[in-house]
Amino acid sequence: MQKILRIFFHHFYHGLAWTYDFVAALVSVGRWQPWGFAVLPHIRGPRVLEIGFGPGHLQVELNRSGFHAFGLDESRQMTRQARANLTRSGFPVALSRGYAQFLPFVDGSLDSVAATFPSEYISDSLTLAEIRRVLKPSGRLVLVPVAWIWGKSLTDRCAKWLFRITGQSWELTDAFAGRFKSRFTEAGFRVEIIHAEIRHSTVLIIVATVNNRAQ
Repeated sequence: MQKILRIFFHHFYHGLAWTYDFVAALVSVGRWQPWGFAVLPHIRGPRVLEIGFGPGHLQVELNRSGFHAFGLDESRQMTRQARANLTRSGFPVALSRGYAQFLPFVDGSLDSVAATFPSEYISDSLTLAEIRRVLKPSGRLVLVPVAWIWGKSLTDRCAKWLFRITGQSWELTDAFAGRFKSRFTEAGFRVEIIHAEIRHSTVLIIVATVNNRAQ
């Protein structure tokens, strides 16, 4: 089942990228973008990199909030959509295609790195080492890995069912959050776990700040 889902999500993010906004809004009952935007209050600037920018909605909001935003994504189709969204909104395009394990930035050049709903690559030791390398000594990684819908309406119950059958639903437990915390702590970050409520749902936010004592 997991293999089938990986194949599906690969096509969803590439050849079927034109359906991304519609499907994401459908399965989250219109919460997908607000969930992603939950990183904004925790980002420090001015120079911010978003890894896995998708259609570019957070890129637009970062620019609108006054940040000098960069983006990295390996999908050609998503890069095309994000470029169009930025151009349409009148913001500069600073997007690159590539992988999080090999970030095209010099050491200590970024104030924050953000990622919303990334796949398992985000906890890869190479990814975390690269993120720590490009961040300034006081820099931070702000991550939204998952959200939970707990509303009781019919649409919310259907959304919870869809998340469950696609393997995107996890229990909101200290153990779940702790797995992220231990992985990031080992990579040299101080970690804060935050839960934000958005329209009968809860978003898990991880704020990982470079731990200079872990040199």
